[in-house]
Amino acid sequence: MTVFADTSAVVKRYAKEPGQDLIRQIPILVVSQLARVEVSAALWGKERMGEISHREAAVLESLFEREYHHLDDGPRVFSPVRVTPVVLEAGARLARKHRLRGFDSIQLASAILAAETAPEITEFAAWDKRLREAAAAEGFALIPD
Repeated sequence: MTVFADTSAVVKRYAKEPGQDLIRQIPILVVSQLARVEVSAALWGKERMGEISHREAAVLESLFEREYHHLDDGPRVFSPVRVTPVVLEAGARLARKHRLRGFDSIQLASAILAAETAPEITEFAAWDKRLREAAAAEGFALIPD
């Protein structure tokens, strides 16, 4: 199973949140390159809010970095979609069409363009309500369902 995952889903791979077990069961996650920044920001945001300790944030970020860059001998976890001018153009159209926030529209554009080249990408993992609605409108099955 190959699934596109937005940042709200990727963070669950590392932080103890509802949905963590579900996301950890997915063998490979297609993600926007934005995840590289957004996951780190989300983890340190959890530290800032007192949800996790400084040490936990550092450990989780390090684990994410190792998996994102495939620095271990294990199976590849992430398949990043580059943020290109084509993705940005599609994102601008999707922001208007679905009334999405900027980065959410880039996430959805990345998923759509990835699915065009890899038709097995039919599922979209996200916990953001508006982004989920837009992904469903674009033809993706949702995780969680």
